[in-house]
Amino acid sequence: MALPDQAPQTHAPPRHASPWVGRLLIALALALTVLVVLLPFAAVFAQAFSRGWAVYAENLLHPDTLHAIRLTLIAAAIAVPVNTLFGVAAAWAITRFRFPGKRVLQTFIDIPFSISPVVAGVMYLMLYGGQGWAGQWLGQYDIQLMFSVAGVVMVTIFVTSPFVARELIPYMQAQGSEEEEAARVLGASGWQTFWHVTLPNIKWALIYGVILCNARAMGEFGAVAVVSGNIRGETNTLPLHIELLYQDYNATGAFAAASLLALLAVVTLVLKTVAEWRARRAFARGG
Repeated sequence: MALPDQAPQTHAPPRHASPWVGRLLIALALALTVLVVLLPFAAVFAQAFSRGWAVYAENLLHPDTLHAIRLTLIAAAIAVPVNTLFGVAAAWAITRFRFPGKRVLQTFIDIPFSISPVVAGVMYLMLYGGQGWAGQWLGQYDIQLMFSVAGVVMVTIFVTSPFVARELIPYMQAQGSEEEEAARVLGASGWQTFWHVTLPNIKWALIYGVILCNARAMGEFGAVAVVSGNIRGETNTLPLHIELLYQDYNATGAFAAASLLALLAVVTLVLKTVAEWRARRAFARGG
């Protein structure tokens, strides 16, 4: 009840935007989507198949293209498991324990997000290259990391390292630790709690992070271009191979190789959507 000396408060009804404003925004969003996303995406496949299936298959089955695909898969096959283990360990430590340097660790995890991939490649080159701080010592034992497959794998791990951790940390913080504490009260060890409680609860967020990590690993260009030397048939990954083909005026071959990355983007988008949907459902159910 309002006091005698106060006028009762009234609330004006909400004002809705004119229908034409909504239609205009929707039309603008659709137009930008078509111009910026769909048309370039369709152009890749149109150029790739412009000379027929036979030429498309011939370009994809070229030995240099097959080597680039194989090296891309090798780099991703090593980087994704490494970063999955790192991401789970970092997220578990940050969300479940208190320790000195916790905020510093969170900051370090974001470093690959905050610097250019080209800068990351230069950093590794200065450290592990032939004239680098560690490269001169490695050279005494005939160990060459830069301009080799090892260098490609190293920088791929670096640029993709935050993806799993950054998906898990906010998810685990929102989820809480009540079930894990209950498991410990019932006598479960730390590993038992992790395998039977923590991991099942975070599996869809973990899958989501792994999908993004894999997509970035296969599509990385800048850092790999710096440390690989871009040696045809030896150290060039699929993105680098596409650039080489285009520079050789082999547009059909370049677009044929690019179509593989485009298909990867479609598959990643579908898997990402499914994983995100399942993660939301799992969180709504409480695990």
